[in-house]
Amino acid sequence: MSAAAPVPPPDRVVNGPTPKHAQLREILRRTVERELPPGAPIPSERDLAQRYGVSRLTVRSAIGKLVEEGLLARVRGKGTFTAARRMELQVYLMSFTDDMLRRGLTPATEVVATSTEVPPATSAQALGLADGVPAHHLVRLRRADGVPLAVERGWYHAGRTPGLLDLDLSRSLYAQLADAYGARPDHAWQTVWAESADRETARLLNIRAGSPLLVFRRVSSSNGEPVEDMTSWYRGDHYQVTMQLDRNAPDSGHQPHGGNR
Repeated sequence: MSAAAPVPPPDRVVNGPTPKHAQLREILRRTVERELPPGAPIPSERDLAQRYGVSRLTVRSAIGKLVEEGLLARVRGKGTFTAARRMELQVYLMSFTDDMLRRGLTPATEVVATSTEVPPATSAQALGLADGVPAHHLVRLRRADGVPLAVERGWYHAGRTPGLLDLDLSRSLYAQLADAYGARPDHAWQTVWAESADRETARLLNIRAGSPLLVFRRVSSSNGEPVEDMTSWYRGDHYQVTMQLDRNAPDSGHQPHGGNR
């Protein structure tokens, strides 16, 4: 284990109206953001308590808040480390596999569940299915360099993808849609929102229930025919989204296919 990086001494915790744990939290925040690289260990609770003349309970409270914010990460049996910098979540039409390879990471996929059943009304509408018509349902866990990053729960038009669930779904799904059906998605509407992890999603992502997630619902089509309605839950401590905004009038009256969640 590498030696903990020292916290610069000029900052100090003082008696005053601001709680000591809040003061220490901001000291540590500045240190992490300005001085320490991703994955660097921080001093132990005992060392920080001695350095700043506060109780270990105060240190634990300050660190806990930064862990909740995703700035620090606890590793059982090893200590607390600065978290990896958040990746930009792609807002263009690319598969998770291709996106991770582009970043120089090794993607891996675990198939959690598959079925063919009648989808919810919103998904049936998005896929252009009549009431009662079944669709393929696929749940997958996506990892990069062994770290669980996203849970995907998708519905697929069974009439346009017969035998989909018999394919090797641990591989890039978009590549297989292209190879098996000539239906690689070429257009999509995507809706983004924030959500807290429920117990099942938290278990799959190896995070605490209630942790922040970025959620993307994507309705994709190929050659003008809807083929996929997928919702992905991404870990909020690993991702951020940046968008370019221009001062243009919105396309009034034009709604995404499938609507919002």
